Amino acid sequence: MGDDVSTTTFSREQRQRYREKVRRCLDVFAQMLTQDAFSTDVQLTGLEIELNLVDSSWRPAMANAEVLQAIADPAYQTELARYNIELNVPPKPLPGEAVLQLEHQLRTSMNEAEKKARLHGASIVMIGVLPTLRTEDLTGDWMSASERYRALEEAIFASRREDIELDIAGEEHLRMLTPTIAPESACTSVQLHLQVSPEDFANAWNAAQTLAGPQLALGANSPFLFGKQLWAETRTELFLQATDTRSPELRNQGVRPVVHFGDRWITSIFDLFEENVRYYPALLPETTDEDPEAELAAGRAPKLQELRLHNGTIYRWNRPVYDVVDGRPHLRVENRVLPAGPTVVDVLANAAFYYGAMEMLSGQDRPVWTKMSFEAARSNFTAGARHGVEARFYWPGFGDVPWDELMLRHLLPLAAEGLARRRVAATVVDRYLGIVEERCKLRRNGAWWQAEAVRRLEETGLDRDAALVQMLALYAEGMRANEPVHTWDLP
Repeated sequence: MGDDVSTTTFSREQRQRYREKVRRCLDVFAQMLTQDAFSTDVQLTGLEIELNLVDSSWRPAMANAEVLQAIADPAYQTELARYNIELNVPPKPLPGEAVLQLEHQLRTSMNEAEKKARLHGASIVMIGVLPTLRTEDLTGDWMSASERYRALEEAIFASRREDIELDIAGEEHLRMLTPTIAPESACTSVQLHLQVSPEDFANAWNAAQTLAGPQLALGANSPFLFGKQLWAETRTELFLQATDTRSPELRNQGVRPVVHFGDRWITSIFDLFEENVRYYPALLPETTDEDPEAELAAGRAPKLQELRLHNGTIYRWNRPVYDVVDGRPHLRVENRVLPAGPTVVDVLANAAFYYGAMEMLSGQDRPVWTKMSFEAARSNFTAGARHGVEARFYWPGFGDVPWDELMLRHLLPLAAEGLARRRVAATVVDRYLGIVEERCKLRRNGAWWQAEAVRRLEETGLDRDAALVQMLALYAEGMRANEPVHTWDLP
């Protein structure tokens, strides 16, 4: 969840100093955008996968500290709750058969991590929302040992001044109050990173926004929360509500949430960072000693830590990222739309579709976002999350169209052309986009399989809790076999 902090409480003076420092960082960032300062030599891609730990009963295993110590690999890191861990994949170029190699590396890494987890009575499950999670699991000592997580929770409740209400109406209805941000830990996702140049960033971000709805319909994998069947991708609405700093009155006034789709198409990455500074109060106002103006004047890349820390507490589904690696600054679009799972091969199929479609949509002479409203993109996002394989979208040239028709007739061929343009091997395109094609033809994703499996298990006489446990056990078998989810048998 981002950079750590050293304290959980902040004074009024610290907040004022932080606000001033963030504005200085923003001014320096604006200067950098006018200079040829950013690394654009190779267009790298990156990947993060959030994972769940479960015990022998398929319930959350609060053991991430012990498991991470056993894994002893810096690629695996802690996450919000003690049953969460995260796998970070180093940035890589896409050309050739790099994705096939990545699939082998990921499977090998996760298999080894699974062996180490079992030494502590845990197993790893890659899924958008752990379906066996119960509210009683998130009481007591549930949070990972991190000052950042504690500070973030304190900041959210200091802003709200009341418990968080979860109210999600889908196939069934969940309504509850929570005195902690613990339910947010149920949201486990895949984050796709794409390095872009400053001049290309706006087109890349706008293209990613148009793709968000189709991504969700394709990859939804979170239909259950606390025993209720809700949205196909419940994770998106849960994340919004479980981290909401606004009281109901502020929501009614139109104050922006920290989990935000956006309000408009952009013309520069600066638009997004300026919105951060203009509209969002600091949740973690910790300052550093860096003098960003002096660093830039000396010919060095400033870290702009305050600007980066502030950006890290604003959870856009497509987040702008400024980072410095080996003394060279670069920019990335961080796509946070997709849930984790169901398998490594499904994750990489979703990624291949995204990177291929992004290549084409961001480079069109008359881009798709010039022909559709931002509100249409937002509606597509909600439709994909709520309805999954039953979603319908608005798309220029197609009007109101089922998601599978849009994918098969338009977006999938675009993705194939985009991957070919990026010199991705035909073997990679055939393997991963072939999976996407079959998923679309059969109208089956992870959410569909989970919901259908639970329905069939309940028809045999199992109650909901028992059906969820049995479904998760079958899901884990499919996950470990690494066969695409659309091929999985049903009980």
